Formats: sequence, structure tokens, C-alpha cells
Amino acid sequence: MNNNAVRVLVSFALPLAAGALGSLATRPAIAGWYTTLNKPVFNPPNWLFGPAWTVLYILMGLAAWLVWSRGLGTPGVKPALALFLAQLALNVAWSFLFFGLRSPLAGFIEIILLWVAILGTMVLFFRVTPAAGWLMVPYIGRVSFAVVLNGATMVLNRKGG
Repeated sequence: MNNNAVRVLVSFALPLAAGALGSLATRPAIAGWYTTLNKPVFNPPNWLFGPAWTVLYILMGLAAWLVWSRGLGTPGVKPALALFLAQLALNVAWSFLFFGLRSPLAGFIEIILLWVAILGTMVLFFRVTPAAGWLMVPYIGRVSFAVVLNGATMVLNRKGG
């Protein structure tokens, strides 16, 4: 397998694997704990999350590949990919905090960090190749909505309020 094929495989496999890992915490909670939560009226139907995130993970993989394909020796590529990996880890962590620990508060704090990491990744990706930065726009848009959704869910389910 040549270098480009490896880059393509890894670039797409990592975000999709992150999604699969996050689903280990998410799936068991969907039919149980999550159904007991008060959710805002703008909460999307559960069936929409899987397909939407699959598309986002594919776009992330394409963006990472575009950056990586410039070569690790190209200025800005290594920090861009390092921050990409960090935000991917934060993406997975959110599922374990919100769903695994059943903590909308921990999820909310963490998703703010995730949003900042995505923004930083986008900035670095834009510097390497604008197309990669643009491919991250739907992702930050979805996470921006998730910040609002997570926050509203947290407020609607606060204890003692």
C-alpha cells in the first residue's frame, strides 16, 4: 500500500472509529436514561443523529486527508493534525461524560472545550489548505447547535430548581 492510500485510510478511519467509540457510551443510554430527560422542543429525533454524525465524520476525514496530503514537512501541517486529533478525542469524551456519566453539566463544560478545539483546528486547516477548513464548517455548525441543545437540556433537568 502506498503512502497516499495509507493517508486516505487513516484519515477516514480515525473519525469514524471515534464515532464508533463514542457510540459505546451513547447507545445504551438512548433507550434508557436519555428518554427520562426533559428536552427542548428543538431537540432533533434520535434517528437523525447517526446519519448526521456519519456525514460529519466523513467530512472531517476528508479535511484531515487534504491537510496530511500536503506532507508532514509542510509548515503548519503537524500542528493542524495534532489539534485535529485532540478535538477528535474531545468529541469522544463528550459522549462518555454526557451519556456515560449521565451528566449534562460535565457534557456542557466539555463541549465548550470541544468547540474551541474545533475552531482552532479550522483556523489551522484554513492556513494549510482552505478546502480543509471549509470542510470543517458543517462540523462546527453541528457542535454549535449541540452546545445550545446540551445547555438547554442541562437547564431543563437541573435538580432543585
